[in-house]
Amino acid sequence: MVEYRIDRHNGVATYVQIVQQTKQALRLGLLRPGDKLPTAREVVEITAINPNTVLKAYRELEREGLVEARRGLGTFVRRTLGSAAADSPMRAELEAWAQRARSAGMDRDDVAALFTAVLEQHFADRVPDEAAGRFGQQLQGDQ
Repeated sequence: MVEYRIDRHNGVATYVQIVQQTKQALRLGLLRPGDKLPTAREVVEITAINPNTVLKAYRELEREGLVEARRGLGTFVRRTLGSAAADSPMRAELEAWAQRARSAGMDRDDVAALFTAVLEQHFADRVPDEAAGRFGQQLQGDQ
């Protein structure tokens, strides 16, 4: 199950943070088709946000075809995203790189800036600038 962490200081709307974190869990294989998302009440208890904010995020995910609400049962994952599973060899390489960057004295903001620049360079034709910016905000929001 995904556990949402809300950063009230990063300038990203709360419902957008829930959407982003859900999508990240889908990309990493932490959520799979058929998995149940936490109820709005559970999210509210953990994050102390308005239940309508959670419902707005879930509606956005449903509009994108990622989840479906089943009346009286909850909200369930319909499909996953990407192939960045936690057991991917690419993840292991990235973890090793992140450790080397940290050992070299780079802080989180330096790493996020470098990674975002390289990401934009290699995926400029596939990822809109605003999406790359949101990814950088997401990295910084995990502090």
